[in-house]
Amino acid sequence: QVHLLESGGGSAQAGGSLRLSCAASGPTDGYIYMGWFRQAPGKGREGVAVWRFNDGPAAYGNSVKGRFTISPDGTQNTVYLQMNGVKPEDTAMYYCVADNNPHLWAPDTWKYWGQGTQVTVSS
Repeated sequence: QVHLLESGGGSAQAGGSLRLSCAASGPTDGYIYMGWFRQAPGKGREGVAVWRFNDGPAAYGNSVKGRFTISPDGTQNTVYLQMNGVKPEDTAMYYCVADNNPHLWAPDTWKYWGQGTQVTVSS
């Protein structure tokens, strides 16, 4: 079974920072693509950031460009999301995703999903 485990969610004030992490485990050595989607109450899932292992660069959703940074480690099964300058509208459940050939910004095309970690930003 493939598992994606997110951590690092919590509360922050507007303008502050959070750092999320995601570790993948399962029968494969790793995935080509890993990234993050988020979902706020009453809204659909929104693409946040994607990393392609070995040959980046990262890609970002328009709403987080210039504020969030996705980065890998050397295992090809772990990614981080550094969230700087957070805003109240960043409040959402953040999901780690992994796949080998997704359509980057289409949530239904990503095969593996974590259970999510909540991020709450207060004004």
